[in-house]
Amino acid sequence: MADIHGVACVPTPVLLPAEPGRVRHAQRSGYDAKNRGDAMFEHIPTFLIHWGLTSLSLWIASFLFKGIKFTDASSLIIAALMLGFVNAIFRPILIVLTLPLTMLTLGLFLLVINALMLMLVSALIRGFSVANFWTAFFASIFISVLSFLLGIFLFGGAVSWDSPMPMKMHSQWI
Repeated sequence: MADIHGVACVPTPVLLPAEPGRVRHAQRSGYDAKNRGDAMFEHIPTFLIHWGLTSLSLWIASFLFKGIKFTDASSLIIAALMLGFVNAIFRPILIVLTLPLTMLTLGLFLLVINALMLMLVSALIRGFSVANFWTAFFASIFISVLSFLLGIFLFGGAVSWDSPMPMKMHSQWI
């Protein structure tokens, strides 16, 4: 970063000529915009497979547990999408906030958090209902185990706890 008259200047994108009629953006640091676009769509098939696995697990759970009901297929698909969203956004926050209780119960409180996430989704999605906490508790265990086993089957037995970065990062941070 350069300092001009007391104001910090950040490198701006440079327009580079590409094919006729198109303009390609690149950073002066050598970052190529094409890599960013490719990496953005790289994980969509995996996301769709996980969404389908969650939908299938919820659908099977609705047959096994009397307290879980869906009015139609669209509420099932939207509930699966919302469950993934809630688990990605709110679940980590709840885990951090309840860390002392989770440690005191040797991790068993995570099962309660899973049940609460399922109940939150049922409260948000019209057409999806969970009868009570215990139904959500046991159904969330079933959904987690079934999704895990189906994921192992579909992904060839390779289980990875690493979450890939959505795009390649370069060493220079702005």
